[in-house]
Amino acid sequence: MKIQPLADKLVVKVIEPAEEKTKSGLYVPDTAKEKPQEGEVMAVGPGAINDKGERLPMNVAVGDKIIFSKYAGTEIKLDGEDFLIMAERDVLGILK
Repeated sequence: MKIQPLADKLVVKVIEPAEEKTKSGLYVPDTAKEKPQEGEVMAVGPGAINDKGERLPMNVAVGDKIIFSKYAGTEIKLDGEDFLIMAERDVLGILK
């Protein structure tokens, strides 16, 4: 990656859901869809520092598929691709 996140931040590539189709066969336009909440971790910061000056380990790693809060992170564009930079606390879970 051309970007290295700091502290407890991570870079996530959003996984766009497949084209949605209703039971009656109509396709749902992008403007009517909810914001995706799944992504793949592309880069991880070294971890936050606690009050004692110790670095806390990150719970996510590069390559993990995650679910994150609906309005989490800051959108960035890097080499023509869209990514999110978010704090680890915005991650709700790791998909297995």
